[in-house]
Amino acid sequence: MQVEELRDLVVKTLEDMKAFDIATIDVRGKTSITDYFVIASGTSDRHVKSTAESVAFQAKQAGQPPIGTEGLQEGEWALIDLNGVVVHVMQPKVRDFYQLERLWNLDPVMAEKVSKERGG
Repeated sequence: MQVEELRDLVVKTLEDMKAFDIATIDVRGKTSITDYFVIASGTSDRHVKSTAESVAFQAKQAGQPPIGTEGLQEGEWALIDLNGVVVHVMQPKVRDFYQLERLWNLDPVMAEKVSKERGG
C-alpha cells in the first residue's frame, strides 16, 4: 500500500467515526520520522479512544499494522504510528494547547525566527 493510500484510509476511517477538524500535513522534507501527520478531534475520552482504535484496526486490516500506539488508556490524546502516517486524535482543548498544525506548517524562515526568540 502506498503512503497516500494509507493516508486516505486513515482520513476515511476518521470521517466514518465522526471525528472532526481533520487535517493532513505533508511533513516530507521536514522530518524523517514519517511522511504525513493526520490530526483529528474527538468529542470525549471515549470518542478519542474508539476513533484511534478504529484507525489502528482498519490499518491492520489493510496490511499496515501500527508500529506503536500511545494514549489509548487516557483518551485525551491518542497517537497511532503507521510508519508513513502518524495519526493524532485529540480532544479540542488538548489540540488547542499543542497546536501541532502550527508547529509543522512553519516555514523555515519562521521556524528559525521562533528558535532565535527562544534563545536557540
